[in-house]
Amino acid sequence: MSFANTSFLRTAFTVFRKEITDALRDRRTLMVVLVSSVMMGPLVLIALSSFIASFEARAEKREVVVLHMERAPSLKNYFERQTYTVKAAPADYEQQLRKSTLGDPVVVIPEGFEDAIIRAESPVVEVVSDSANKQAEGSSGRIQRLLQGFGRERAMLNLAVRGVSGELLEPVQVEERDLASTQTRATQITGMLPFFVLMAVLYGALNAALDTTAGERERGSLEPLLMNPAERAALVLGKWGAVASLSMLIAVLSCLSFLPAQWLLRSDTLQAMFQFGAREAGMFLMVLLPFAAALSAVLMAVAIRCKTFKEAQANSTVVILSVSLLPLFTVFNEGGEAGWHLAVPGLAQNVLMTRVLKGEGFGLEQVVVPLVVCVALTAVGVWFVARMLRTAAVR
Repeated sequence: MSFANTSFLRTAFTVFRKEITDALRDRRTLMVVLVSSVMMGPLVLIALSSFIASFEARAEKREVVVLHMERAPSLKNYFERQTYTVKAAPADYEQQLRKSTLGDPVVVIPEGFEDAIIRAESPVVEVVSDSANKQAEGSSGRIQRLLQGFGRERAMLNLAVRGVSGELLEPVQVEERDLASTQTRATQITGMLPFFVLMAVLYGALNAALDTTAGERERGSLEPLLMNPAERAALVLGKWGAVASLSMLIAVLSCLSFLPAQWLLRSDTLQAMFQFGAREAGMFLMVLLPFAAALSAVLMAVAIRCKTFKEAQANSTVVILSVSLLPLFTVFNEGGEAGWHLAVPGLAQNVLMTRVLKGEGFGLEQVVVPLVVCVALTAVGVWFVARMLRTAAVR
């Protein structure tokens, strides 16, 4: 290795060490690392498991809230035979449903219900809920299926009285077969985890990238650094290396935090469905580390054009919105995964991490495209920062 190359690497490493030390001394950066990476996995999984456990607890109670149950003794008998407990609805149940203080839908029995059943008529039974009340809305389907079961039972009894087989009501037997695996079904709940990981990586790199460029320019510490005879590329490489290392550290901690977080799951269903081990964490990192490096370079390229830290924060909003909104494209896209998704930073990482959660994984051919895009973004970003430091006057 030539003397010039040795001097270049020594300068880059010196700047890298200085930037890392400054970043770790910054309390804001330490809080970002702690909250967004170490605590992110446990907090998200605990919130999900608590949400699912609350639904499971309500289902295990097997309660049905009814208004005017005295009008339908046969229906009450059916509920009890299905091991459901009947609770009387409060008088102001509509107001309570709107305010979400009542977490169960209300079955309203019409007047003359029992007489209509005896005459083989079809009385209208209302299941009152509020779509804004998530607890009541979640139980609405269960109550409707319960009432449909009562209707089928009454229909078969009426036919049996007339000597007609009840099988005539069901000339075709339908069996449902779900092709989705257990892990694929779990992504309906855990599909938001890749988004949280991406945002942790983004905000982990954001503060350091802005501080090492626009922040130093605002404090006046960038000009003395540029007065050194060192190559601008070495200075930029050291700064980018520090920001990328911090972002990668957050990516590693975020992924590894899901491993112990699984011990805190309260929901047995989620615990059985969510399978995240060392293999899955490694595949996450294979996708995230190049993205963290590219994101650091892009944020530095945006911030180097700004004279103050606040100005850099305002300009970086475009990057923040892009990273946060692109993964949501998969939520509204009903056409499935397309090839061009892997060429869009942020969206590609979300797609590949979702594959891992589904248990499908990905091959080398799926990693190549997002890797090339990340390398290109990194090279362009670092080159642009070095060019700005060489040509722009620092005031």
